[in-house]
Amino acid sequence: MPRSPLRKDGLGELLARAMGGDEAAYRRFLTEISTVLKPFVMRWTRSGSPSDVEDLLQEVLIAVHQKRHTWRQGEPVMPWLYAIAKYKSIDAHRRRRHHGSVDIGDLAETLDDPTTVPNAVAYDVARAVGSLSGRQKDVVSAISVEGHSIEETAQRFGMTKGAVRVAFHRGLSSIAETFGRK
Repeated sequence: MPRSPLRKDGLGELLARAMGGDEAAYRRFLTEISTVLKPFVMRWTRSGSPSDVEDLLQEVLIAVHQKRHTWRQGEPVMPWLYAIAKYKSIDAHRRRRHHGSVDIGDLAETLDDPTTVPNAVAYDVARAVGSLSGRQKDVVSAISVEGHSIEETAQRFGMTKGAVRVAFHRGLSSIAETFGRK
């Protein structure tokens, strides 16, 4: 004997029983909401192909399962279900819209060789060091760009290690002030 269709307002009772551990109620709840949500999902699925509709409906059912703890017992179920379905539908629409692909081999002749193009970090470092003058520029460049130690830098420029530290610190402070980081 066929089951009579459940009214939408009976879904809350089914979900409440399911949350209490009633597996049969949960199966019936999922079956009923599949029927209720399918037309909603069909409106959101632009292609209208049966497989796309079923895929999206399954995503919605999985989300309902994962988010069932967020439903507040006593609150209407349908707005909660439609919200989940809406957000899953939007996610699916975004995925389809961004699903295009381009073979990079077709663009090889128009792209610059990444090994010959200066990268943004190198540009920023050169710009920062270039904002300094005199010994500060020499010291910061030797330590930060060339990788020399304080002792090597002191020997190279005929300075004491303390003077190198002071010039280095002042240079970095000047860069921070010039580029807005204090």
